[in-house]
Amino acid sequence: MRILSGIQPSGILHAGNYFGMMKPSIDLQEQGEAFYFIADYHSMTSLTDAKLRREYTQRVAIDFLACGLDPKKAVLFKQSDVPEHVELSWMLSSVCPMGLLERCHSYKDKIAKGVSPNHGLFAYPVLMAADILIYDADVVPVGQDQKQHVEVTRDLANKFNDLYGETFVVPEPRIRRDVAKVPGIDGGKMSKSYNNTIDIFGEEKAIKKRIMSIVMDSRGIDEPKPDAEENNAIQILEHVADEATYTETVEALKAGGFGYGHVKKKLFECYWEHFADARKRREELLANLDYVEEVLREGAQKARGIASVVNRRARVACGLE
Repeated sequence: MRILSGIQPSGILHAGNYFGMMKPSIDLQEQGEAFYFIADYHSMTSLTDAKLRREYTQRVAIDFLACGLDPKKAVLFKQSDVPEHVELSWMLSSVCPMGLLERCHSYKDKIAKGVSPNHGLFAYPVLMAADILIYDADVVPVGQDQKQHVEVTRDLANKFNDLYGETFVVPEPRIRRDVAKVPGIDGGKMSKSYNNTIDIFGEEKAIKKRIMSIVMDSRGIDEPKPDAEENNAIQILEHVADEATYTETVEALKAGGFGYGHVKKKLFECYWEHFADARKRREELLANLDYVEEVLREGAQKARGIASVVNRRARVACGLE
């Protein structure tokens, strides 16, 4: 089974990135042939600072390795180091109906939130389709919010196959029903766009300050809170605490006499401890950046070994060769 997933280097990675994409990807590296790419082409739709793109790209690689990605089990590479992604994207664009993209909710959602529209943002699903099809991926693990983009990929693969003959493997989405729900400090979905994140590898004081600023309701310390599981801090605690600590904290909150300050203090302690080993590995990686670059170079070579074959197959099929 060949597995593919990607993550944008559009900012500093946070808990939502880790529990939503990174940890599931690291777990999957044990189950098949895993290809994970840093989607620096995709980041160009929202990030226009070249220096920051380089910095964030390197940070994603370091953080992924620190969190447990094993380059002996998974291929990690930069999207831009495999130019076949972009060439195939153009070939797919030539068979992509405009209506298919106009129906994509991701573009409409971003525009509704005030993101400036551009062609890259509109055509994002075509490049995403190329990202997937270029590796003959069987399985694409995504959350429910990305299911539509995999359906676009399947549509484009079938259209190309119908027009030019069997060329692409039509992938199956693996919808993660248990996608981690990690609220931001304001209670909304944790996202760099909303500045409501908690960094994975931030400074201790900065992380504590973010956690202590999590929005809570106005109920007093003595008041029982029967809906404790829905509390923002509790929902984050569920991901970083052991079962006993989580249950004890929830029950104390339900009973009353246990304030939100206590919850946040417990959350910080568990959060800091949860990433302790990863912080240690990250320090080692920062002292050996040549190794990080070597991982990306070797990853790109392995990725191109497959991508070049699939891309040539498409070129031959449509008459470019």
